[in-house]
Amino acid sequence: MQRWDLAAANDSDRPGPRVLFSMPEARAVVIDLAEGEQLRDHQVRERAVLQVLAGSADCAAGGDNVTCGQGTLVLFEPGETHSVHALEATRLLLTLAPWPAPGHYADAEAEDPHALPIHATIAPREGS
Repeated sequence: MQRWDLAAANDSDRPGPRVLFSMPEARAVVIDLAEGEQLRDHQVRERAVLQVLAGSADCAAGGDNVTCGQGTLVLFEPGETHSVHALEATRLLLTLAPWPAPGHYADAEAEDPHALPIHATIAPREGS
């Protein structure tokens, strides 16, 4: 079993998204956004499951715009254009499934989709 403390402060020396784990079934990423920061309109090939762990954010997709507070879970379908705008300091858990979806990487890219870049990961907690 592996586990992470998602409520803990970002003790990484690298700002930005941090990959928790990556396997063919899914990739999990923690994203901290400052108040006013946003993930502008974008889309991914995977199903994107977004959980608000702390704070609140406006999530928009398909003409809908909703305010999502702590504990909200949002599902974006593959290819669905969406955006997220932090209304205050906000921590999100993003799960992409499957990882990577077909076509995520161009055929010419030789990247290992499950390699965890050392500078972008949070190690699981050890012990109790």
